[in-house]
Amino acid sequence: MGAVKSDIEIARSAKMQPIQDILAKIKVPNKIEAFSPMGPHIAKINLEYLDNIKDNKNSKLVLVTAITPTPAGEGKTTTSVGLNDGLNKIGKKSIVCLREPSLGPSFGMKGGAAGGGYAQVVPMEQINLHFTGDFHAITSAHNLLSALIDNHIYWGNKLNIDVRRVVWKRVIDMNDRSLRSININLGGVANGYPRQDGFDITVASEVMAIFCLANNLEDLEKRIGNITIAYTREKKPIYAKDLNAQGPMTVLLKDAIKPNITQTLENNPAIIHGGPFANIAHGCNSVIATKAGLKLADYVVTEAGFGADLGAEKFLDIKCRKSGLKPDCVVIVATIRALKMHGGVEKADLKNENVDAVKKGLVNLERHINNVRKFGLPVTVAINKFILDTEKETKALLDFCSKLDVKASMCTHWAEGGEGTKELAQTVVDICEKEKNKFNYLYEDKLPLFKKIEKIAIEIYRASEVVADTKIRQQLKDFEEKGFGNLPVCIAKTQYSFSTDPSLKGAPSGHVLPVREVRLSSGAEFIVIVCGEIMTMPGLPKVPAADSIKLNKKGEIEGLF
Repeated sequence: MGAVKSDIEIARSAKMQPIQDILAKIKVPNKIEAFSPMGPHIAKINLEYLDNIKDNKNSKLVLVTAITPTPAGEGKTTTSVGLNDGLNKIGKKSIVCLREPSLGPSFGMKGGAAGGGYAQVVPMEQINLHFTGDFHAITSAHNLLSALIDNHIYWGNKLNIDVRRVVWKRVIDMNDRSLRSININLGGVANGYPRQDGFDITVASEVMAIFCLANNLEDLEKRIGNITIAYTREKKPIYAKDLNAQGPMTVLLKDAIKPNITQTLENNPAIIHGGPFANIAHGCNSVIATKAGLKLADYVVTEAGFGADLGAEKFLDIKCRKSGLKPDCVVIVATIRALKMHGGVEKADLKNENVDAVKKGLVNLERHINNVRKFGLPVTVAINKFILDTEKETKALLDFCSKLDVKASMCTHWAEGGEGTKELAQTVVDICEKEKNKFNYLYEDKLPLFKKIEKIAIEIYRASEVVADTKIRQQLKDFEEKGFGNLPVCIAKTQYSFSTDPSLKGAPSGHVLPVREVRLSSGAEFIVIVCGEIMTMPGLPKVPAADSIKLNKKGEIEGLF
């Protein structure tokens, strides 16, 4: 057996087709009015063209999510790409809609987000690095608003902004813990009024959330104008539109808002656009991209970040609520390796057969299945197969799913591409064509904000209660009094557990959800609920991925994964 190629080696050897040929597969005409080429293999679909096809019939929407992530890996993006290729293999015109990778994890711990093995989107290197510059545009638009705030204060502060109550931080698309809390405007009168500030990572930016939830440029500009940036001493809110910031910020985003289209290794279309994290934001690609896919294909495969308790819940309660989208099927990705970790096995021991650990870890999968069913949606399980998985371990998983009346499909897309997901693809088609959609939200708009948090904590996380001090509870009441009580809540917490303790694997119950902070995202139209120790500016690990990323003598990138 030959050496196994790395993801980047596989991607580099891909036989990519010209982007106009990829677009032709979904009947996008080879005209400058329809798309803007960004090199030979990437293009942006023009909004005017999308507006022209808005009356096309919607296709079937498939949401890919996963069990609670572990260091063993689950392969959600890889499975999304593989399923898209599998659907095309069985004769269905399918598009995969993914998020754009962030430079933070690409150079940090998690790595890139372009799939893996023979289930990748390409060109992988560009996608994982600067791609089409969308993240840079979002970062620039966000920081323009920051600059306008401090400039307004410097030139007389006509709006009477209380410098102690500026709630708009700066952002950068990199993991840099040193920027979490900083002092700015130091150095004397010429530099402005000193105040405390900080940075979030770009994927946590409200501009990113707005970018991904906006339906068009007009909606984008309106939402940007509604961003709450600060308060006066009398606690009167100040909005971005009070600084006339929405116009120039939208100008910076006018090209970025066009969805990016690339291809899979099997030359099937892939739309990659937007990229909020699901542990600190709402974790879905853009509404514009998803809706574009629904007008251009028979099936759209999209993913939501991390486990179903985060990404899927936010996809359904936030993205679908704001866009009118309704999934036809949900795929939960699981691996034997990850289930063994949920069953108490350490990463170093995963190579050893351990059926008991698989059985013990299945409680995590069961809870995610039950949670998805709370939304009235049909669910199937994709078993992302690893070479060391044994027959006994696999049988335990298949038997368990059968008892839950859930079809589980063995998937070998990492090694075989779309050929390895044909069974899953057929299952998805059968569900979409035969099962009636009974989709419902977890909570109603009119439910009080704290009750919405409790609803998610108790029904999805299986917490016993939500704890928040008087200040937090009063903030939530203030939001309601100001007319924001009907907004959904976006919970920021660790992705590694149903609880806020990342060490609690499996399916912990009876834990407490501590609310540390609440933030009003009046432009994105949701309330961010920061829980436990989660940070909206991550740090780098002791040995970051950046340590092994370099150019070789041929000028090729090494170490990017």
